[in-house]
Amino acid sequence: MSEITARPMNGFGRLYRGLTTVDFVGRRKVWFSVSLAIILIGLASLGIRGFNFGIDFRGGSSWEVNSAQTSISAITQAAQSAGLSNPTVQKLGSQTYQVTANLNSLSGSQQVSVTNKVVNAIASAAKVTPNSVSTSSVGPTWGSQITSRALLALLLFFAAVVIYISIRFEPKMALSAFVAMLHDLLVTVGIYSLFGFQITPDTVIAILTILGYSLYDTVVVFDRVRDNSRNILKSGDLTYSDMVNLSMNQTLARSINTSLVAILPVLAVLIVGAYILGAITLENYGLALVVGLFSGAYSSIFIASPLLAMIKEREPRYQELTARLLGKAGHHAFSPAEAARLASESSQRIAGLTVAPGTSVQPRARKSKRR
Repeated sequence: MSEITARPMNGFGRLYRGLTTVDFVGRRKVWFSVSLAIILIGLASLGIRGFNFGIDFRGGSSWEVNSAQTSISAITQAAQSAGLSNPTVQKLGSQTYQVTANLNSLSGSQQVSVTNKVVNAIASAAKVTPNSVSTSSVGPTWGSQITSRALLALLLFFAAVVIYISIRFEPKMALSAFVAMLHDLLVTVGIYSLFGFQITPDTVIAILTILGYSLYDTVVVFDRVRDNSRNILKSGDLTYSDMVNLSMNQTLARSINTSLVAILPVLAVLIVGAYILGAITLENYGLALVVGLFSGAYSSIFIASPLLAMIKEREPRYQELTARLLGKAGHHAFSPAEAARLASESSQRIAGLTVAPGTSVQPRARKSKRR
C-alpha cells in the first residue's frame, strides 16, 4: 500500500497546480473598463495625431550616409537648410544616418533639385564626398499598394481565425477570440499613435505575429473550457461562469509561462539590438512585438474567457441551470476557491486519492518485494 503525506502549498504551488482563486468572470467589468479606457485614449490620439507612417507607406525620398564624424542634430540642420521642412532623421547601426522626407507634392524637376541640395548638405555635415550619400525614393502608388496589401493580410488572418475556431470549437468562442484579437490590434495601434512610433512593414509583420501568439493562448484556455463543459459542467453543480473561472485558474500558470517565454527574448533583442547596438530595424519589429505581446497576454486572460462566459450565460439552458442552482436549498454561488477545490478533487478522484483541501499529494515510493 502507498503512504500519502500532505503539506500546505504556497502561492507558487497553488498556481502551478491550477488551484488559484482569481475571480476572472466576476470582475470582468474591471478588466473591460481598463481595456476600454486604453482603447479610447488611443483612438482619441489617432483622431488628433494620426499615424507616423514610414516611407514605405506614405512614399517619399530617403538619403543615407555612413560617417563617424557627425550627429543626428547636425544631419537634421543640414537637411532643413537644404529645403526639407520636416525631415525624419534616424541613426541606423553605430554610424549610419538616414534622412526621409516626402517630396511627392513637388514636380519632377523640383524633386531632382531638392535631392541634389540635400545630398550636398548631408555630405558636408558628415564630412564625406557627395558620392558617399545614397539616395532612394518610393512613389505614392507603391506606398498605397503596401498599405492595401497590409490591410488585406490582416483581414484574411481574421477570417481564417474565425473559421478555424468556429469549426474546432464553436462560433461563440470564435467571436470571443475575434474580440480579443481586435482588442490587441486597437491597443497596439493606439499606443503607436499616442507615442508617435513609426509604422513600417516590419510593424505589420510584428502585429500579425502577436495576434498569432494571442490566439494560441486563447485556444489553450478554450480547450480547457471545452473539456470542463463536457465533464464537470454535466454534474450540474456549477454554472457556466463558475466553470470558466475554474478553467481559467487551471490554465493560469500555462498562460503566464507562455507569455513570459515570448516576451523576455523579444525584450532582450529590443534592448540590446535596438537601443545598445542601434539597429533601427530591430526597434521597429521588436517594439510592436513587446506592446502586442503584453496586450495579447492580457486579452487572453482577462477579455476572451470572461466575454465567452457572458455570451454563453445568455443561452436558455445555462440560464435554467443558473436559476435551478440559485433556487436549490443550501446552494450558493461558487467562489473561485471552491471552483479550484472542485477541480483538485476531480483530479484526485481520477488518480484514486483523497486528501484535505489546500494540500498537495506526494505518494511515497513503494518498497520492492524480494522474491
